[in-house]
Amino acid sequence: MEDLYQYDEEYRDTIATVDDQGKRIWVYPKKPKGRYHRARIWVSVILLSILFAGPFITIKGEPFLLLNIFERKFSILGKVFWPQDFFIFALLLITFFVFVILFTVVFGRVWCGWACPQTLFMEMVFRKLEYWIDGDANQQRKLKKMPWNGVKIRKRLLKHSIFAIIAVLIGHVAMAYLIGIGEVKEIVSQSPSEHMAGFLGLVAFSVIFYAVFAFFREQACIAVCPYGRLQGVLLVKDSMAVMYDWIRGEPRGKMRKKEVQAEKGDCIDCKLCVHVCPTGIDIRNGTQLECVNCTACVDACDEVMLKVGKPTGLIRPTSYNAIAEGRKKIFTPRVAGYTGVLAIMLVLLGVFISGRAEVEATVLRVPGMLYQKTDDGQIQNLYNIQFINKTADQKTLELKLENAPEGSIERVGGAVIEVPGKGKVDAVFFVKLPPERVEGTKTKLVFGLYSDGQLIDEIKSNFLGPITISK
Repeated sequence: MEDLYQYDEEYRDTIATVDDQGKRIWVYPKKPKGRYHRARIWVSVILLSILFAGPFITIKGEPFLLLNIFERKFSILGKVFWPQDFFIFALLLITFFVFVILFTVVFGRVWCGWACPQTLFMEMVFRKLEYWIDGDANQQRKLKKMPWNGVKIRKRLLKHSIFAIIAVLIGHVAMAYLIGIGEVKEIVSQSPSEHMAGFLGLVAFSVIFYAVFAFFREQACIAVCPYGRLQGVLLVKDSMAVMYDWIRGEPRGKMRKKEVQAEKGDCIDCKLCVHVCPTGIDIRNGTQLECVNCTACVDACDEVMLKVGKPTGLIRPTSYNAIAEGRKKIFTPRVAGYTGVLAIMLVLLGVFISGRAEVEATVLRVPGMLYQKTDDGQIQNLYNIQFINKTADQKTLELKLENAPEGSIERVGGAVIEVPGKGKVDAVFFVKLPPERVEGTKTKLVFGLYSDGQLIDEIKSNFLGPITISK
């Protein structure tokens, strides 16, 4: 039966949205409808609501999600991560990547069709508006071929004006996740000259989103996003995907309601599964990188099967082995391996986050500066220090020499170090050691960081001295 399934292998040599000359083939998918589509609408409403509400949500005063790469400050679920926490942030990203691998191995590209912002906006916002203004697929084709008259101009202006407004809104939300909603409010409420960099960023985001959803569209998934190509490595024969049941459907052929023809399969070759596909593929050719598992073809096929008196599910979310061998097996050795790795990384992540210091300091000797001899004969070095306060409360900090009590610390600008909540303070200070305490060109120092008289951290550094010390 598998040989009957191999109708056309040429589809693997091209993509559905590019012709033989390399020119773009514009896709006009038929308006989808059905139980899966209704479920996707509800999922989209929930996820888009969370996306737009995210910048306004705070947990213990911190943003729900903030990826401020400019100030190197990241907030995830109210937990603030600074450059000193980079290893935790990196571990978090690796853990997320392993989760994506595990999720894909088990559930295929469900993320792409049901949760990816590109798909949600394209199919559930921009495409819906297009159906409302331009009509279904056939009306859209006719409109494109129509000469530029009043009707076409009116529809094009209306559609692209709305597209531009939504793109501007999306651009502002995206910027809010990068710099915070407070900064975005300042940018939009003040003159562009006061926040030129932020203003240009908002313009760039808005233009990019407009171009993607108005013109680039499904090419973002097909030609740019690497996830579709990764699925070729990640998917196994037990992974769930939207698949055509070739055993039941082949050989294809036209069929009337309740017609009995033993030599034909259930597929009547109506091609509605192709007409509703937002990336223009024929799912009957098998799993393809263009397929985002949106299930539009499932709804279209089920509707046809009901009309011809056949069982639904000719196209359905399932696995290759479930169709070919009639068995469903999710917990494969590969899944077990990924699950074990993910569990280990989650444990490590929990340990690192729970043991993370609330206040940290980074001490570095000022580069390019040599040691100095003071009037009283001591040796001194100049240091830079940065204090990071990860709590919401102001901290009064003190720095001491743990392994050189005979030495002294003199801070430039005063002895008291006040670090505001969720903030950082940079300072400069001198460390002085008596000549007999200096151990050549490099002396190991241990600084103790104290808060309210309690040691909270120890920082190691080097002290530069002369090769020999006269005594």
